[in-house]
Amino acid sequence: MNFTNKVIWITGASSGIGKSLALELSKQNCKLILSSRNQNGLDKTKSLCKNPVNVSILTLDLEQYKNLKSKAEEAIQLFGKVDILINNGGISQRSFAKDTLIEVDERLMNINYLGTIALSKAILPHFIERKSGHFVTITSIVGKIGTPLRSSYAASKHALHGFFDSLRAEIHQYNISVTIACPGFVKTNVSINALTADGTPQNIMDNATSTGLTSDYFAKKLIKAILKEKEEVYIGGLKERLAVYVKRFFPKLLSKMIRKASVT
Repeated sequence: MNFTNKVIWITGASSGIGKSLALELSKQNCKLILSSRNQNGLDKTKSLCKNPVNVSILTLDLEQYKNLKSKAEEAIQLFGKVDILINNGGISQRSFAKDTLIEVDERLMNINYLGTIALSKAILPHFIERKSGHFVTITSIVGKIGTPLRSSYAASKHALHGFFDSLRAEIHQYNISVTIACPGFVKTNVSINALTADGTPQNIMDNATSTGLTSDYFAKKLIKAILKEKEEVYIGGLKERLAVYVKRFFPKLLSKMIRKASVT
């Protein structure tokens, strides 16, 4: 597989991982559709791409998940097709479950889970018709393990794993691939924008996030995984990646370790 003449649709492309993916992919002789709620951020990302003429902007709000079918139709019309959908848009959390308003749980699920699967379902008939396509969904290491202060966020990411693992089995016959990418700590605005117990943003960067991988490094690693059509990939520091395997083989040990882990 290569990206030549492919049309790649990236959500959450106005900053962070999505922006880095756009800049790196713009070097790959492909066409890009960049989406998020932030028009100004998307404009900036496009201006930094290697070939801006091959980049289109399509604003959308994942939280308004019932309106995404028309967005998929618009995306297809931009270049006549979509080959790869990179589900990157989402929002994080920093609050204990006991303090978190149910409205915050709902918002996290609406954006991270329902928004992502609604967009994926909207483009799925196009993939099936063409008997070709690739879903790339960026979840999190906490999509495999739960940590303190992330209860609803972890739930939304675990849900994505369940959905896309099932979808992969259902659509294999149509030559459609599914890659689930699990980042560890990546230095972006994710912790600044993370929702607190009452739904307001945290507005500060966690120490763990500030010392994480760069989004450019993550993007390069993910692009290699996409090219290899990997089903699941973990991209993070050694401790985060190790935790996935400890969870699998020694779950009680990880349970004890995670109580003492620094996650902010």
